[in-house]
Amino acid sequence: MSIFVRGAGDYEVIGRTVDDAAGEAFDKIAKLLGLGYPGGPEIEKHAVDGNPKRFDLPRSMPDSENFSFSGLKTAVRYLLPKLKGDYLADVCASVQQAIVDVLVRKTIAAAKKHDVDLVTVSGGVSCNRELRKQLGEACKRRGFEFKTAEPSLCTDNAAMIAFAAMLKLEKGVSSNVAEEIDPNLALAN
Repeated sequence: MSIFVRGAGDYEVIGRTVDDAAGEAFDKIAKLLGLGYPGGPEIEKHAVDGNPKRFDLPRSMPDSENFSFSGLKTAVRYLLPKLKGDYLADVCASVQQAIVDVLVRKTIAAAKKHDVDLVTVSGGVSCNRELRKQLGEACKRRGFEFKTAEPSLCTDNAAMIAFAAMLKLEKGVSSNVAEEIDPNLALAN
Protein backbone atom coordinates (compact mmCIF):
# COMPACT_ATOMS: atom_id res chain seq x y z
CA MET A 1 0.00 0.00 0.00
CA SER A 2 1.22 3.54 -0.78
CA ILE A 3 0.18 6.20 1.67
CA PHE A 4 0.67 9.95 1.52
CA VAL A 5 1.18 11.12 5.11
CA ARG A 6 0.51 14.81 5.66
CA GLY A 7 0.83 14.44 9.44
CA ALA A 8 -0.22 12.26 12.36
CA GLY A 9 -3.72 10.98 11.59
CA ASP A 10 -3.84 12.74 8.19
CA TYR A 11 -3.36 10.03 5.58
CA GLU A 12 -4.32 9.49 1.96
CA VAL A 13 -4.17 6.03 0.43
CA ILE A 14 -2.53 6.40 -2.98
CA GLY A 15 -2.29 2.81 -4.15
CA ARG A 16 -3.27 -0.56 -2.80
CA THR A 17 -2.83 -4.21 -3.61
CA VAL A 18 -5.49 -5.61 -5.92
CA ASP A 19 -4.54 -9.26 -5.35
CA ASP A 20 -1.26 -10.58 -3.90
CA ALA A 21 0.83 -8.07 -1.96
CA ALA A 22 4.62 -8.13 -2.26
CA GLY A 23 4.99 -10.12 0.97
CA GLU A 24 2.39 -12.63 -0.16
CA ALA A 25 4.22 -13.02 -3.47
CA PHE A 26 7.49 -13.70 -1.66
CA ASP A 27 5.74 -16.26 0.58
CA LYS A 28 3.88 -18.05 -2.22
CA ILE A 29 6.87 -18.14 -4.57
CA ALA A 30 9.12 -19.41 -1.79
CA LYS A 31 6.62 -22.22 -1.24
CA LEU A 32 6.73 -23.07 -4.97
CA LEU A 33 10.53 -23.23 -4.66
CA GLY A 34 10.38 -25.47 -1.61
CA LEU A 35 11.77 -22.76 0.67
CA GLY A 36 10.70 -21.92 4.19
CA TYR A 37 8.38 -19.31 5.64
CA PRO A 38 8.43 -16.36 5.68
CA GLY A 39 9.41 -16.37 2.03
CA GLY A 40 10.98 -12.93 1.74
CA PRO A 41 14.07 -13.64 3.83
CA GLU A 42 14.44 -17.09 2.22
CA ILE A 43 14.33 -15.67 -1.31
CA GLU A 44 16.64 -12.82 -0.34
CA LYS A 45 19.19 -15.28 1.09
CA HIS A 46 19.32 -17.31 -2.15
CA ALA A 47 19.16 -14.22 -4.40
CA VAL A 48 22.57 -13.01 -3.19
CA ASP A 49 24.34 -15.51 -5.47
CA GLY A 50 21.88 -15.21 -8.35
CA ASN A 51 21.58 -13.33 -11.61
CA PRO A 52 18.53 -11.03 -11.41
CA LYS A 53 18.43 -10.75 -15.21
CA ARG A 54 18.40 -14.45 -16.04
CA PHE A 55 14.59 -14.74 -16.07
CA ASP A 56 12.40 -12.01 -17.55
CA LEU A 57 9.54 -11.95 -15.06
CA PRO A 58 6.51 -9.63 -15.28
CA ARG A 59 6.18 -6.25 -13.66
CA SER A 60 2.41 -5.82 -13.49
CA MET A 61 0.26 -2.70 -13.74
CA PRO A 62 3.05 -0.29 -14.77
CA ASP A 63 0.67 2.64 -15.34
CA SER A 64 -1.35 2.23 -12.15
CA GLU A 65 -0.75 3.44 -8.62
CA ASN A 66 -2.04 0.05 -7.42
CA PHE A 67 -0.04 -3.14 -6.97
CA SER A 68 -0.47 -6.66 -8.30
CA PHE A 69 1.93 -9.54 -7.80
CA SER A 70 -0.28 -12.54 -8.64
CA GLY A 71 1.02 -12.52 -12.22
CA LEU A 72 4.57 -12.85 -10.96
CA LYS A 73 3.61 -15.87 -8.86
CA THR A 74 1.86 -17.43 -11.86
CA ALA A 75 4.84 -16.77 -14.14
CA VAL A 76 7.14 -18.54 -11.70
CA ARG A 77 4.70 -21.44 -11.39
CA TYR A 78 4.82 -21.95 -15.18
CA LEU A 79 8.57 -21.37 -15.40
CA LEU A 80 9.68 -23.94 -12.82
CA PRO A 81 8.70 -27.15 -14.71
CA LYS A 82 10.79 -25.96 -17.68
CA LEU A 83 13.98 -25.54 -15.64
CA LYS A 84 16.74 -28.06 -15.19
CA GLY A 85 19.96 -27.91 -13.22
CA ASP A 86 20.90 -25.30 -10.66
CA TYR A 87 18.45 -22.43 -11.07
CA LEU A 88 17.37 -21.56 -7.51
CA ALA A 89 19.64 -18.54 -6.98
CA ASP A 90 18.77 -17.04 -10.37
CA VAL A 91 15.02 -17.53 -9.89
CA CYS A 92 15.23 -15.96 -6.43
CA ALA A 93 17.28 -13.02 -7.73
CA SER A 94 14.89 -12.51 -10.66
CA VAL A 95 11.81 -12.66 -8.41
CA GLN A 96 13.34 -10.28 -5.90
CA GLN A 97 14.31 -7.85 -8.66
CA ALA A 98 10.83 -7.93 -10.20
CA ILE A 99 9.26 -7.05 -6.83
CA VAL A 100 11.85 -4.38 -6.06
CA ASP A 101 11.44 -2.80 -9.52
CA VAL A 102 7.69 -2.42 -9.03
CA LEU A 103 7.95 -1.08 -5.49
CA VAL A 104 10.68 1.41 -6.36
CA ARG A 105 9.01 2.63 -9.57
CA LYS A 106 5.61 3.16 -7.96
CA THR A 107 7.05 4.75 -4.82
CA ILE A 108 9.09 7.26 -6.80
CA ALA A 109 6.13 8.04 -9.07
CA ALA A 110 3.90 8.65 -6.02
CA ALA A 111 6.55 10.83 -4.37
CA LYS A 112 6.86 12.96 -7.52
CA LYS A 113 3.09 13.23 -7.98
CA HIS A 114 2.53 14.35 -4.39
CA ASP A 115 5.61 16.61 -4.35
CA VAL A 116 7.07 15.21 -1.15
CA ASP A 117 10.53 15.70 0.28
CA LEU A 118 10.68 12.51 2.37
CA VAL A 119 10.09 8.88 1.36
CA THR A 120 9.82 6.09 3.90
CA VAL A 121 9.16 2.38 3.68
CA SER A 122 7.83 0.06 6.37
CA GLY A 123 6.41 -3.39 6.91
CA GLY A 124 8.01 -6.81 6.62
CA VAL A 125 9.07 -6.45 2.98
CA SER A 126 10.95 -3.26 3.89
CA CYS A 127 13.52 -5.49 5.64
CA ASN A 128 14.73 -6.60 2.20
CA ARG A 129 18.23 -5.19 1.79
CA GLU A 130 17.99 -4.92 -1.99
CA LEU A 131 14.75 -2.92 -1.74
CA ARG A 132 16.32 -0.58 0.82
CA LYS A 133 19.41 -0.14 -1.34
CA GLN A 134 17.63 0.47 -4.65
CA LEU A 135 14.90 2.68 -3.18
CA GLY A 136 17.53 4.70 -1.33
CA GLU A 137 19.53 5.14 -4.55
CA ALA A 138 16.41 6.12 -6.53
CA CYS A 139 15.44 8.68 -3.88
CA LYS A 140 18.94 10.15 -3.86
CA ARG A 141 18.96 10.50 -7.68
CA ARG A 142 15.66 12.38 -7.54
CA GLY A 143 16.41 14.54 -4.53
CA PHE A 144 14.13 12.83 -1.98
CA GLU A 145 15.25 12.19 1.57
CA PHE A 146 14.89 8.48 2.38
CA LYS A 147 14.38 7.10 5.87
CA THR A 148 13.45 3.68 7.14
CA ALA A 149 13.33 2.04 10.52
CA GLU A 150 15.74 -0.65 11.58
CA PRO A 151 14.60 -4.06 10.29
CA SER A 152 13.86 -5.25 13.84
CA LEU A 153 11.12 -2.60 14.02
CA CYS A 154 9.61 -3.45 10.63
CA THR A 155 8.35 -6.97 11.20
CA ASP A 156 5.67 -6.32 13.82
CA ASN A 157 2.99 -3.63 13.71
CA ALA A 158 2.79 -3.44 17.51
CA ALA A 159 5.34 -0.62 17.80
CA MET A 160 3.61 1.37 15.05
CA ILE A 161 0.17 0.89 16.64
CA ALA A 162 1.49 1.94 20.05
CA PHE A 163 3.12 5.06 18.58
CA ALA A 164 -0.04 6.00 16.65
CA ALA A 165 -2.09 5.52 19.82
CA MET A 166 0.31 7.75 21.75
CA LEU A 167 -0.02 10.51 19.14
CA LYS A 168 -3.83 10.27 19.29
CA LEU A 169 -3.79 10.31 23.08
CA GLU A 170 -1.63 13.45 23.00
CA LYS A 171 -4.35 15.08 20.83
CA GLY A 172 -6.99 14.07 23.38
CA VAL A 173 -8.43 11.19 21.35
CA SER A 174 -9.02 8.00 23.31
CA SER A 175 -11.20 4.94 23.14
CA ASN A 176 -12.82 2.59 25.59
CA VAL A 177 -10.85 -0.62 26.10
CA ALA A 178 -14.15 -2.53 25.80
CA GLU A 179 -14.78 -1.24 22.24
CA GLU A 180 -15.19 -3.82 19.51
CA ILE A 181 -12.15 -4.49 17.37
CA ASP A 182 -12.56 -3.62 13.68
CA PRO A 183 -9.87 -5.32 11.57
CA ASN A 184 -11.25 -3.55 8.48
CA LEU A 185 -11.09 -0.04 9.94
CA ALA A 186 -10.14 2.39 7.21
CA LEU A 187 -6.74 4.07 7.50
CA ALA A 188 -7.93 7.40 6.11
CA ASN A 189 -10.85 9.00 7.94
